[in-house]
Amino acid sequence: MYAVLVTGGKQHRVMQGETLRVEKLEGDVGSELKFDNILMLGDADGIKLGDDIKGASIAAKIVSHGRADKIRIVKFRRRKHHRKQMGHRQYYTEIEITGIAGGDKK
Repeated sequence: MYAVLVTGGKQHRVMQGETLRVEKLEGDVGSELKFDNILMLGDADGIKLGDDIKGASIAAKIVSHGRADKIRIVKFRRRKHHRKQMGHRQYYTEIEITGIAGGDKK
């Protein structure tokens, strides 16, 4: 069974036992999370959308927090003697999907 969830403004396709990095979430390492913003559920029978997944949730465990590799930003204007350099490191939370609970069945 797989699901599509929304967190941090992004959509992720997840399966049980999978680990993924998402935008930073509050919580201690080892604590449990519950995601309720589910867009789609899929299994051997097909996919479920809309009212079929009302009440569905995904359980996850926080594995670690960290910062991604540095992204270098360079702005350059030719013939103007102008050059600007910046960098950015995004915070992330690594989570492990521990369970996917299906929604209402009709």
